Amino acid sequence: MLDVFSRRVVGWAIDTTQRAELATNALGMAIDSRRPEPGAIIHGDHGTQFTSWAFTSRARNAGLLPSLGTVGDPYDNAVIESFWARMQVELLNRRRWSTRLELANAIFEYIEGFHNRRRRHGTLGWDTPLEFENRHQQHATTPQLQFRKTGA
Repeated sequence: MLDVFSRRVVGWAIDTTQRAELATNALGMAIDSRRPEPGAIIHGDHGTQFTSWAFTSRARNAGLLPSLGTVGDPYDNAVIESFWARMQVELLNRRRWSTRLELANAIFEYIEGFHNRRRRHGTLGWDTPLEFENRHQQHATTPQLQFRKTGA
């Protein structure tokens, strides 16, 4: 889950299969870390895990409004697709991991240690997501999250 305002990754989960529980866990992490106002929009694609009863129920119980893009339209999820492409090039395509735990730790380090804290983004005036959020903290914004099913 990525906050489109700051490009900060605010929720993620890893598993061997793409099921509703995986997406719901990532959503739960995003909700816990952001505490979004009722009416915040979460946007994603038509993956079965995001259209599932469990995911939709978790979102609505938190006061979120699920939004699904049009089928086959790459521009609907451009921000998260861009993040995924960067993570593929900067982390996942560079080596193999011996265990899922090793991979999970590498993903954690990439997201929390690099992407959110050190990776600068042109769309943010070359700030990192955390710098951008800190600079704009006085502006009350409702987070809008994007999610994507991956080919993991």
